[in-house]
Amino acid sequence: MSTFVEQVGSFFYIINPNTTTFEHVEEVPNYVNDAVPVFIAFLVLELLVGLATGKQTARFNDGITSLGHGIVYETCKLLTRGFELWGYAWLYEYRLIDLDWSSPLTWWVAAIGVDFVYYWTHRATHEIDFIWAAHQVHHSSEDYNFNTAIRQSMFQRIFALGFHQPLALLGVPLPAVVVHMHFNLLFQFWIHTELVDDCGPLEWVFNTPSHHRVHHGANKWCLDKNYAGVLIIWDRIFGTFEKERRDEKIVYGLVDQPQSFNVMWLQFFYFGEVLTKARGMSSWGDSLRAVFYGPGWAPGAPRLGDPDGFPDVRAPRGKYDPQMPLLDKVYVGTHFFVALVIQQVLTVKLATFNWLTVVLFVAFLLVSIGLIGAMYDGWWWAPLLEAARCAAYVAYARSTPVTDYPLVDAALLLYFAASTLMWTSRSLAVVRAGIKTAKLE
Repeated sequence: MSTFVEQVGSFFYIINPNTTTFEHVEEVPNYVNDAVPVFIAFLVLELLVGLATGKQTARFNDGITSLGHGIVYETCKLLTRGFELWGYAWLYEYRLIDLDWSSPLTWWVAAIGVDFVYYWTHRATHEIDFIWAAHQVHHSSEDYNFNTAIRQSMFQRIFALGFHQPLALLGVPLPAVVVHMHFNLLFQFWIHTELVDDCGPLEWVFNTPSHHRVHHGANKWCLDKNYAGVLIIWDRIFGTFEKERRDEKIVYGLVDQPQSFNVMWLQFFYFGEVLTKARGMSSWGDSLRAVFYGPGWAPGAPRLGDPDGFPDVRAPRGKYDPQMPLLDKVYVGTHFFVALVIQQVLTVKLATFNWLTVVLFVAFLLVSIGLIGAMYDGWWWAPLLEAARCAAYVAYARSTPVTDYPLVDAALLLYFAASTLMWTSRSLAVVRAGIKTAKLE
């Protein structure tokens, strides 16, 4: 995108087909990464509007957790880039229709086709338990705001494998699919807000904040509804549409809400739940159903479970809301920003890094983001691991530039050195307290 205005337009699918049509996939810009300034602008705007209207649109602990999921997703996306489209080019050679890559018709076919595929991909993530184990991350926020849109699973692209490939047989060129996957994702950002009420006649055709609020509800009437990406017509056609109710407040989050802000734990914990459920079955058949049927399934119930047996979640439901001292919040916020900078460095330099450097960067980012939540959750080992993380950065950055900006690298090295000393001191306090407790016992 060449201008900020065009980038904003891309969030509403207001784009020019002539400037977003490409012959080769290598020519397709990274529209999502290029739109980071717009993401930030929307986040700030939502916060300001909330303050002006007296509405709490976000909490720091929940918001930074959502943003942490976003960094984890973008980091892992670098390693799985194009994975969900694996084999597409090969299958395209056997296409049944030959669409001209430069034709506006092809652009529109790709737009509708990608959105149709998204509906079924999204529906599968809710109706197959082991795929829900990944997607549940996106529903784990008890707030509903632009931050929630960024809360994504690191495994999302892996589980999308195979859904887009049929478009190749219809003759849709790979570059067109990639373009509309970007715009489809960008469109879904702005619908994650409570500040936009009713969109009038648009509600009949397009996915809107009202429709998507239902999708994120834990209330019984909200479950497994409104899977749309851009066009809500798919839900209306296939019987999964549900209108937002004005007489019942939506409770956001999961039905059985996990009490944690640890990003990495939230990314993985439900896989253990699926395994435990499968192992607890009395037959191999039921064990397989526990994996491949819906999350609410139980022996003797329909594939997606018995709705009458689902918990009836209603407002008000208390939110998980641990706090930390202001100085610790500043520390967490600063290191989160540093993690974002390092993630951008990895994005820019990925092609020039050797595999070991990539592994080190990815591991550092995952540990960094996970520790922020662990501090909020009060995990006793968090200070020790934070001291080790900061010391590891110092050991690496002393001899290897990270950002290639000497002043920035020097400032980061000094800051991590000071952080190492602070958390080493706190870690010693934790160890001493543990020793005293052990002696008392």
